[in-house]
Amino acid sequence: MEKKHNEVKNILCVRNDRFGEFLLNIPALRALKETFINARIIAVVDPYLVDLTKSIPFIDEVIEWGQGEHLFRKKLKLISLLRRKGIDIAVMLNPSKDFNIFTFLAGIPERIGYNRKCGFLLTHKLEDLKYLGSRHEVEYNLELVGLLGAKTGNPALSLTLENNTLDPMLRNYGITDSDTLVALHPWTSDPIKQWPLVNFQAVTNELLRYPNIKVIIIGGKDESGKSSVFYENILRQGNLIDLSGKTTLRELAVLLKKCKLVISGDSGPVHLAASAGGRALVIFRDDIPGKGPKRWRPWGPGHVVIEKASLVEITPEEVLSKAKEILGI
Repeated sequence: MEKKHNEVKNILCVRNDRFGEFLLNIPALRALKETFINARIIAVVDPYLVDLTKSIPFIDEVIEWGQGEHLFRKKLKLISLLRRKGIDIAVMLNPSKDFNIFTFLAGIPERIGYNRKCGFLLTHKLEDLKYLGSRHEVEYNLELVGLLGAKTGNPALSLTLENNTLDPMLRNYGITDSDTLVALHPWTSDPIKQWPLVNFQAVTNELLRYPNIKVIIIGGKDESGKSSVFYENILRQGNLIDLSGKTTLRELAVLLKKCKLVISGDSGPVHLAASAGGRALVIFRDDIPGKGPKRWRPWGPGHVVIEKASLVEITPEEVLSKAKEILGI
């Protein structure tokens, strides 16, 4: 028998893929917290995201579990841990054969997810139609927790941030309050989403013509080695600052909040900017429904999407026109 909402004590939420996808679950986590008012939310996330979860007030506890292969004894240890925690409900926010099995073997009474990857082990399930790209990922996530009756009147992304945490670093790079900051993320993890690097360089060269604008290259540690290549065709490098690989995700969120604009392809920093209260200009290809802007655009008002069937059809001039409009230059 299902427990009443106020009797549920522990809810496990599994979303251990990349940080952009993870952030788009914030409204679903809020819905669970507002509906199950006495429940603790235990989030299963990739180790890379643990620090970021500290900025999400709906998460009470974190379990680290990356998506790669794990030793059998480590899996048994996790199942034992889940059993000891007395979890009432498990929500697999991204389809996971492992966690469908783990939560079943841990004896969690209610198991919610998509009807894939041993979906027969779930007690509540949805058909996974995300590949159609007919709705936003936030809406898909809210639909899934809606199987439990969870809902919220506030579907916004949000993070709790310490706004002055980056001040010493910014001062070291000569950044002042009078500067107009533009963050640039010129890479994506998926090559089919990659706008040509030469186009990002052209946009940067034009923005650097304005002396009050400073362009900041952002990215993770795995992208920091690429930034030297980006500098090769930049004519005016004085106000170009490379912070790729030099911030934590929470620090990057603070930086993106301070920026007047973030220019990027479809990538995690776009969703981090939207969660931090920043504004994004995003370059999309729209010929693959499950990867298009209807599902993956930045969530919330004020963002701008430029989309075409082929990324090479999107010119630097189009992006610059929108960027200048937002920046008021």
